[in-house]
Amino acid sequence: MDASKALVFLALFIAATTIPRSCASDPDLLQDLCVAETSKGTKVNGFPCKAATNVTTSDFFFAGLANPAAINNSVGSAVTPANVDKIPGLNTLGVSLARIDYSPNGGLNPPHIHPRATEIVFILDGELDVGFITTANKLISKTIKKGEVFVFPKGLLHFQQNKKDKPASVLSAFNSQLPGTVSVAAALFSSSPAVDDGLLAKTFQIGTDEVGEIKSKIAPKKK
Repeated sequence: MDASKALVFLALFIAATTIPRSCASDPDLLQDLCVAETSKGTKVNGFPCKAATNVTTSDFFFAGLANPAAINNSVGSAVTPANVDKIPGLNTLGVSLARIDYSPNGGLNPPHIHPRATEIVFILDGELDVGFITTANKLISKTIKKGEVFVFPKGLLHFQQNKKDKPASVLSAFNSQLPGTVSVAAALFSSSPAVDDGLLAKTFQIGTDEVGEIKSKIAPKKK
């Protein structure tokens, strides 16, 4: 390698190794494992580690994605997460999964974002219309079928809908142990404390009566 190539390589190496950690999805682990002690709460950027003597096989196992979930909501979809809350052994590993099941004839996973992760979905059964919207308001969308894959970039608004007359399901993978989900409609119309009706009315160019009607439909039902 001549001197000029060596200097270029050195510059690229320095740049790659000095990128701010805020650009990464999850921090790198500094030990073999750090099983989450979730009862002690989140600290900094993850959970504290369980004592090694208390670690068991069950910390790394979850059977909850094997079967479709019951769908009992108005949007027609159900999400079963397999994140660090369900699998403590995922703590510091930077990955997680979820299963999403959709009702036929319109089952929808409404527009939402994952603030901490890119998502990739693999169709287990059925067919979905999927898409995301860029910061330039460009819609990237496609119909995907069983065995196919689609990617939703980190932090971008995205959705999936089943327009067919048969159920559909996907397996979603994330590059975060806890990707988080912000559903647009729920965040705006059922937050606590509530977002001001006047603000919502002006944002969507509708009346406050219509805002109230939307809130009454989206607000979680009291048990």
